[in-house]
Amino acid sequence: MAETFFQVVVRYTVKSGEVDTVLALLGEMAAATRQEAANVSYDFFQGAEDPDHIVILERYTDAEGFAAHREYEHIARIGASQIIPRLASRSIQTFANPTDS
Repeated sequence: MAETFFQVVVRYTVKSGEVDTVLALLGEMAAATRQEAANVSYDFFQGAEDPDHIVILERYTDAEGFAAHREYEHIARIGASQIIPRLASRSIQTFANPTDS
């Protein structure tokens, strides 16, 4: 049976003049998130054509691990308090492995 994961894809459009700050904060967020027990990976990328667009790829052992991630203090301290106010928009999509037949 294949190993299962819970994938999260987050897309940010950053407000003008805030990209460097958001990227630095995402570095802090990545370091903290990678220490979580259920985190498998956390990486972020800046748009090649549009540097105000950032995509974050997060992988957890399961949906419960992602739910736990949202309760960590670094989410409130870095994400909600410092990153979100610097965004023009954001979207979050979640994906689960299909069940083996």
